[in-house]
This record gives sequence, C-alpha cells and structure tokens, in this order.
Amino acid sequence: MKNFYFIILAFLVIGCNTSNSVTQNTETDNSSGMDYSYLALGDSYTIGESVPEKERWPVQLVAQLNERGYKVAPPKIIAKTGWTSGNLLAAMRSELNYTREFDLVSILIGVNNQYQGQGIEDYEEELREIFKLALNHSKRREKGVFALSIPDYGVTPFGAENAETIGEEIDEFNAVFRRIAAEFEVDFYNITPISREAERDAALIAEDNLHPSGLMYRFWVEEIIDEIPQMFPQ
Repeated sequence: MKNFYFIILAFLVIGCNTSNSVTQNTETDNSSGMDYSYLALGDSYTIGESVPEKERWPVQLVAQLNERGYKVAPPKIIAKTGWTSGNLLAAMRSELNYTREFDLVSILIGVNNQYQGQGIEDYEEELREIFKLALNHSKRREKGVFALSIPDYGVTPFGAENAETIGEEIDEFNAVFRRIAAEFEVDFYNITPISREAERDAALIAEDNLHPSGLMYRFWVEEIIDEIPQMFPQ
C-alpha cells in the first residue's frame, strides 16, 4: 500500500496529460457582457486535481459570486499539478499578455516546493516575483490580489506516516507566504485549519487520497466569499 501511494504522488508531481493537470484557460465566449475578470494562479489545488471542473475552488468562487449578483467571467487558470513556485513563475512570464489586466487575481503555491525538499529561501525569492507579476496584471494592483495559504496534506491517507513533519514544514512555508503577502499589502486567507479537518472527515478528501474534495473546496470558498466582493471597484 505504501508503494501504491508513492506511485500516485510521483505521478501527480511530474504531471500528466489529463484535463486536471495542464495549464487551462476556462474563459469562454460567456465572458462577453460580464463585469469582472479573474486570474487564478497555482498548482494542483487551483486546477482541482481529482475533482470535476465545476468543483475547482476558483470555479466555485465565481459561481457563488454570480449567485450574489456579481457578473464574473469564468476564471483564467494558470496552474498544473506538480508545479513549484518556479514553475508557476515561468508559466506566468510565458503565458500572460503584458497588456491584460484582471479584476481579481488569486495565488496559491508552495506545496510542491515543500514536497520536493526545495529551499525555503528560493521559495521566498520566487514568490516575490510571482506577487510582482500578479500586481502588474491586477487592475487595482494590491487591492485586486489575494492569496490562500498552503493546505496540509499530512492529514490525508497519503501523508499520514509523516504527518507531523509535513505539518511543521507547511507551517514554515505558510509563514513565508503570509509575510510576503503582507509585504505587498495583499490579503492572505488562512485555509490551512480547514484542510486539517480532513483528518476527521474523509469526505473532505478526493478519491486519490491526497487532494481536497469538492466539498473541501466549497468550505474554502465559504471562508472568503464575504470578503472578495469588496475587492471589486465601486
């Protein structure tokens, strides 16, 4: 069973060619007539590995905003399973049109830096560049950008054997994440405690025994939904 879980994560870290593991732009022709645009930046948590597209948290966020009367176009998602902060930074530089700006920009990155044993100093340096680019593509600069903390996968069946170490290291990366967000005056939402509820509730874990389920993502959105509309220009 250990080998089975190891194979799963190795497969997810290196990426694959399924719809949930490639950089995606979910913007469609439905964007016309919408008031707001949204750019979601991240890794497997943002692309929603192992859940249907409609259950990805950026997609759920847009759906709830639309239910509240805000006309938000489907999100442009730049994310891929297995991406580190360096991978995301390279993709942003490659894929973002320099003239394109968004009403909302979200950032969630870092779990693969921790998993791959990469230095936290490199993470900090790359994260600063990610935030700079994010602000450059935000119509309202820091007022249009927000960050979500890194979830703790140590509470999943995959991470259970090393739960304590994983949790401690995730906290260290999140401390840097929070500090850099504050440095750029970007709102930082701590969803890590919600992720740790999966230790007691298997319904919060996807079928791969590693990633969040759609229900978990819904709880993340519920945590931030009252705050996000305040970021739209009045």
